Amino acid sequence: MSTTPSLPRRKPGASGRTFDLQEPDAAAPGRALRARATEGWERFLRRADIDTRQEAEECPPDGPRSPAA
Repeated sequence: MSTTPSLPRRKPGASGRTFDLQEPDAAAPGRALRARATEGWERFLRRADIDTRQEAEECPPDGPRSPAA
C-alpha cells in the first residue's frame, strides 16, 4: 500500500499549444542547399574513412619499416 497519492492520469493528444513555423532569415541557406551540403559532407566522411582504411592496409601494424642498410 502506497502512502503517496497517485499522480493524475495523462490523456494522450494535443496539449492545446500551437507552434507557428518561423520564416527563415534572408541570409539563411534554403532547405535544398542544406540537404545538398549534408549529402556532400556524408560523401566526404565516407571517402575519408576509405582512405584511412587503405592507409592502414598499406602500413604494417608495427609502423613503417626503414630500408635495410
